[in-house]
Amino acid sequence: MYKVIRTSRLYEQIVQQIEDSILKGTLKSGDQLPSERELALKFGVSRTAVREAVKALHEKGLVEAYSGRGTFITNGTSQAVTQSINLMMRIDQTDGSANLAEVRQILEPEIAAMAATRIQEPQLALMREAYAVMNNSIKDPDAYIEADLDFHLALAEAVDNPLILSLLDSIVGLLREQRIKIFFEAGGPERGQHHHARILAAIEKRDPEASRAAMREHLKQVREDSGPRTKKRSAVLEANS
Repeated sequence: MYKVIRTSRLYEQIVQQIEDSILKGTLKSGDQLPSERELALKFGVSRTAVREAVKALHEKGLVEAYSGRGTFITNGTSQAVTQSINLMMRIDQTDGSANLAEVRQILEPEIAAMAATRIQEPQLALMREAYAVMNNSIKDPDAYIEADLDFHLALAEAVDNPLILSLLDSIVGLLREQRIKIFFEAGGPERGQHHHARILAAIEKRDPEASRAAMREHLKQVREDSGPRTKKRSAVLEANS
């Protein structure tokens, strides 16, 4: 599939070969790239050159790296959408949390319902793992929030619709900010876990109606916790600084 590279600017040639594979359809959206070590062996280059190439591909919006899961081909549009959304949020002086909550209420209950009938064991395993990490990270905001994102993204992956996954990928930065705010609300992580447990149980039963209802209840809790309140997060951060 790949040719050994023997000239300068190695990482650019790696990028070109992977881009060509995407254009030819050999690599498709959702495909996982081999590990850094495997790519270095295939191309006959150092792992440093591979890392530079993956970074360049990410900047072009062609791949996305997920901690502990690997690097995956995207459809090339998520980054452009993400940049547009982030720019819009910076320009808009109003609080975007209500808008984000409405978008999630439109998308995620139906994602949960579809996932209940389509989910495969790998995505279910990811949801269980993410739930366990959150349980063990009630006092660790970074670990909890990343596992929370993984839980919801596994649901989107289970639907097996690349457009839905791209839409969620495009707002993942906003979702992370929302989760940070909720984490520092008193009892926020515990309330989130109560709902995550209900969602996971409904998905395991392959029950679309129960999955939809559980997600709606979760998003209601999210909206309440992320609404106008005292700025607890700022107070916590200042106290820890």
